[in-house]
Amino acid sequence: MNKNSLRTVFLMTLAAVLFMLVGQVLGGSTGLVIAFIVAMAMNFFSYWKSDKMVLRMYDAQQVDRTSHPQLYDMVKELARKADLPMPALYIIPQEQPNAFATGRNPENAAVAVTEGIVRVLSENELRGVIAHELAHIQNRDILTQTIVTTVVSALSMLAQFAYFIPLGGNDRGSNPLVALIVLITAPIAAMMLQAAISRTREYEADRVGAEISGQPNQLASALQRIEKAAEQIPMRGVSESAMRSTSHMFPVNPFSGGRFMSLFSTHPDTEDRVERLMHMQRTGEYLFE
Repeated sequence: MNKNSLRTVFLMTLAAVLFMLVGQVLGGSTGLVIAFIVAMAMNFFSYWKSDKMVLRMYDAQQVDRTSHPQLYDMVKELARKADLPMPALYIIPQEQPNAFATGRNPENAAVAVTEGIVRVLSENELRGVIAHELAHIQNRDILTQTIVTTVVSALSMLAQFAYFIPLGGNDRGSNPLVALIVLITAPIAAMMLQAAISRTREYEADRVGAEISGQPNQLASALQRIEKAAEQIPMRGVSESAMRSTSHMFPVNPFSGGRFMSLFSTHPDTEDRVERLMHMQRTGEYLFE
């Protein structure tokens, strides 16, 4: 297991521990169980339906080899190199160059690319981006994100429960002041953990994607071009709340830069990603922290 994977496991474990501690402080055992069951039911329903939901959200249209032979063959070749089944291929009617992968497992996966990315990027840059998305499928990052979102959602529910129950639950000797502090800080800490896990998975997708495509420098170039375009070309016809909930799925945040504090960013700094990929281009090894 590499350093990125170990870091993901550590952060997910930390999120689970935080959830259990907060549950005991705010709602006792009962509140902990209720919040977890509700959050698990909501998010795993989303896990099973996420591919259809997000594709519909972006008005993505499925295409085949007849309509897009060059793109279809590119995805098929890269999927074969990644030892993955051919994913369903979709085109998003947006000018902003971007892409995402979705699906609960490799057998039910989809790759969606915008019309803009097909036009703007070179063939090799596009190969790098598609390989990055296939890496997310290979690494089962949708499942990882669902598990983390379940914990974060449950923490938010516990915080809401605390408004209707005595702070600290009914446990004798509980400290309402401590519970109040936890009520305020726990959801923020959970979102920071969620963002950190997402950033770690992006680094890993960069590494694996570069191995699949065999051209780390082309993925680096594509990330720079997508980031610059995202600042100039907004996503049209998609609500900000929808983009906020799906921004982690894209290789570069589809929001223009500067909207979120770095601690809550779902993506690593692009220049840092580029530096690591260029190091990989020169040495053959990905630059871990």
